[in-house]
Amino acid sequence: MSGLVKLAKTSFTAGELSMDMLGRGDLAAYANGAMKLRNVFIAPTGGVSRRAGLRTVDTARGPGRLIPFEFNTEQSYLLVVTAGHVDVYADTVTRGLFARVADFAAPWSEAQIRQINWTQSADTLLVVHPEVPPRKITRSSHGSWTVAAWSFHDDGSVIHQPTHKFAADDITVTPSATTGSITLTASAAVFEPEHVGLRLRVGGKEVEVTARASATQVTATVKQTLANTQATKDWEEPALSALRGWPVSVCFHQDRLVLGGSRDLPNRLWLSKSSDLYNFDLGEGLDDAAIEFALLSDQVNAIRAVFSGKHLQVFTSGAEWMVSGEPLTPSRIQLLRQTRVGSPVDRTVPPRHVDGATHFVSRNGRDLREFLFTDMEQAYQSTDLAMLARHLINAPVDQDYDPGRRLFHVVMGDGSLSTLTVYRNEKITAWTAHQTDGLFRSVAVVEDEVFLLVERQGTVFIERFDDLLNLDCAITGESVTPTAHWSGLDHLEGRTVRVLADGGAICDVVVAEGAIDLPEPASAVQAGLPYTHVIEPLPPVLSGSGGAGLVVRLVRACFRVLDTSALHIDTGRGLTPIPFRRYGKDSFDAAPPSFSGDVAIRAIGWRRDAYQPLWRIAQDVPLPCTVLSVATEMKLAG
Repeated sequence: MSGLVKLAKTSFTAGELSMDMLGRGDLAAYANGAMKLRNVFIAPTGGVSRRAGLRTVDTARGPGRLIPFEFNTEQSYLLVVTAGHVDVYADTVTRGLFARVADFAAPWSEAQIRQINWTQSADTLLVVHPEVPPRKITRSSHGSWTVAAWSFHDDGSVIHQPTHKFAADDITVTPSATTGSITLTASAAVFEPEHVGLRLRVGGKEVEVTARASATQVTATVKQTLANTQATKDWEEPALSALRGWPVSVCFHQDRLVLGGSRDLPNRLWLSKSSDLYNFDLGEGLDDAAIEFALLSDQVNAIRAVFSGKHLQVFTSGAEWMVSGEPLTPSRIQLLRQTRVGSPVDRTVPPRHVDGATHFVSRNGRDLREFLFTDMEQAYQSTDLAMLARHLINAPVDQDYDPGRRLFHVVMGDGSLSTLTVYRNEKITAWTAHQTDGLFRSVAVVEDEVFLLVERQGTVFIERFDDLLNLDCAITGESVTPTAHWSGLDHLEGRTVRVLADGGAICDVVVAEGAIDLPEPASAVQAGLPYTHVIEPLPPVLSGSGGAGLVVRLVRACFRVLDTSALHIDTGRGLTPIPFRRYGKDSFDAAPPSFSGDVAIRAIGWRRDAYQPLWRIAQDVPLPCTVLSVATEMKLAG
């Protein structure tokens, strides 16, 4: 059997698909998918482009985490959290580039940074970790920042903090007096050295422990006169302390501060008084009183994140919950489990809002889920966004969303970066993967800028995507007088870098003493590390052609490109650069022509390997490349 078959690929909006999808040519995703999409971005309209390069911002102090901080519509910051330190970066008006404007000491170790959680209100960032007292990071001016411990509301005699009885219900304490300095005697061994300095509530009244005599006896100062000196089971201690652990997660919802889980109370949720963020007084259960409850079900529900969306969303180790109430009050609050996916317990991957849904990482580290409320069912669903590209999800450690470009970036545990082009209204969910000469460690979006922490040969760099660059860890320079000597590359000392000079000339040179010398003088340069983008199609679906056993020969392929300066195509005889001067350009200028139009390539050779792509685009040339569609003509033989 033989014949000529024509196929047109007009979109890449299904992204890169897993190998186990190669037998599903019946799916619509197959027609719009690809076998490999590396170091490219997919536009919601369907085209695929070489990704932006990474501009060097600074060298970080070490491994850490990036946190966006938006002070107002005119000024935003990037916080770089490393072991024992926070560096603050901002877009400086004088330079037009992000630069460090402040730095200060912080209490988190390198190992603890992966478990921090945070939320922001106005000029204050609240940061929590289960083993470290929560902190407030406050901006007082552009270059002045402070970090301080939280303090719960103190009315002079009572600290209105969450409390809990950790001892067994039948254990009592007996006060020796009702005022002054007293002795508290417990009916069992319950007191630890860490109880010294804490406030206990005995019969609803508060005392402060000043000394510990034994596991059953402490000395305390009475802050509120006690009712009597009889033994009572009604006593509690702070729910959050160095002894019992600190909050795991935090957010704001309906004008309340929400704390989710702690080391010793992993399934408990605390909501502050309305409009009084650090007051957790339960009072008499009035509408504005604080709220406290536990998530109880048939499985473990250690709270991993709390998120303010349409409802208060609670992500636990085993399930996802909805806390509802309009407004939330002690009498109106409702708690309903929605789905049973679970979130990671060994690290914090903050949920992110995307077009009314909340994206979160599953506990198994193989899924990115979309937590979305459906009006028809009046409940949430957790749709798997990575079902068709499971191979690109590998234990995510960080994520953030770039709404301007509709790109959701996910940093993986293996140091790779995967990007999801997401447009729910158009049913677009398309994955691509990115590699660089190093390992991606963290990501944050500050306004319309995407920042990354990248580890390269033991050094950690702060970098950001720059649409004008096609190199990584790169810098740019300009000179009125053309020069061959360029400095400012100390961060790449001893490495071979690629240089794009005057927009066209390309060469590789070694950095020595922070500088490079070009073969010829240039007025403008980009210098950095090269990366290769790859586009490979899925095997063609030849329905009605007789089924398996056919061999295929690509006769002709026509690539429709947009603003493309370099295109390297392999149709079976190796990668070949396409000379655009044949397509409407007479000759090359200093900069290669930017071509938009159709590029037709003829090919020879039969393909017997069903998994071998009919064509392949791959190039590390640091020039733009955008492919909109591909039309192929094939010949079949039985």
